[in-house]
Amino acid sequence: MKYFDYLTKEQETSLFYSPPVTFNHRTNKELLAYAVGAALYMPATRASVAEDILKLRGAGLVTVIIDLEDAIGDGEVCFAEESVFRHLSFLSAYTENEPEPENSLPLIFIRVRSPEQLQQLIFRLGSLITMLTGFVFPKFSAENGVDFFEAIADYNSSRSYSAPVLYGMPILESAPIIYRESRIDNLLAIRNLLGDYRDYVLNVRIGATDFSSLFGLRRSPDISIYDLTPIRDCMSDIINVFGRMEEGYVISGPVWEYFGNKGHRGLRPQSQQISFEDAYGRLNYFSRAMEGLIREVTLDKENGIIGKTIIHPSQLRPVQALYTVQHEEYVDALSIVESNDGSRGVFKSEYFNKMNEIKPHLNWAKRILLRSQVYGVLHEQQHFTFLLPENEYSHV
Repeated sequence: MKYFDYLTKEQETSLFYSPPVTFNHRTNKELLAYAVGAALYMPATRASVAEDILKLRGAGLVTVIIDLEDAIGDGEVCFAEESVFRHLSFLSAYTENEPEPENSLPLIFIRVRSPEQLQQLIFRLGSLITMLTGFVFPKFSAENGVDFFEAIADYNSSRSYSAPVLYGMPILESAPIIYRESRIDNLLAIRNLLGDYRDYVLNVRIGATDFSSLFGLRRSPDISIYDLTPIRDCMSDIINVFGRMEEGYVISGPVWEYFGNKGHRGLRPQSQQISFEDAYGRLNYFSRAMEGLIREVTLDKENGIIGKTIIHPSQLRPVQALYTVQHEEYVDALSIVESNDGSRGVFKSEYFNKMNEIKPHLNWAKRILLRSQVYGVLHEQQHFTFLLPENEYSHV
């Protein structure tokens, strides 16, 4: 499995200076954490989950989260759990006829409601659990976190040698985390807890919808989550605590709730104006929903966040395309890493437009090179918009 594998070989060659690498749920954790990318949520109760996964896999789906929590009603839990077994059984049967079974499906996660449900599912799934990359833990806290990760650790300590590692992805979204008076103590307690289970923590995810609910807020498609000041302040502290290089966690950004709305269009974000015009040589229009998504993912990246919860297939390719690495970024990062031998401290970039200072820019460069492996490096004159379906960005 690799990103943009729906492209023909000729298209890939024309777009990518360095194409994405292949990976699956057995890939080393450092790379796999970046590969989670745009994670599509599907309610477990949807009858067509397995069929939809196969259909969307051909359109670029790389990560899916089957939801047993907020996306289903409290009275549907038993039915939803049985549905998970049906979906995974269907997909397991499908892979038996595939030449490369482990590369034929996206990374699959299940969002559970509680540690108790997690423990039960691990036991009941039996051999089907090897199809999963991991579980997602909502409303994660220092109080429930030990039980979540102990279940993961117990499984991994007893799994067969041939079975892949099972990971956990905590979601930070509860009141004690966003309320100022309790935030730092809770974040530090969670960081200490995750440190005990570091090998099994794939992503730290931000649940801004629940955060917003606590203040009666909901962002419009014209602004980003960074414009909601209580949420922005909390995200800043989450990045400060978990985004430090020594911590080594990949942080995933909050869901973008909007899609479609083709009847209401506007100019794309001002920050994107020059690059869009360079790419097409003409003025282009995006739906308000797509414009907002592009703006927010761009801000995510600038703040060190790689990964996004998505709720509609139309969001897949824009998010994935935005994670590609520009040629200029790549040559800067590569030259910084290769020059880290003590022979010099600063040098002019190959593009002759900036200073590359080795020590201050080294950590940035390492992150760029990791991202470049997963999402590829575009040719110098290429732009992420060329990876979007035509109907997502053409003017109508």
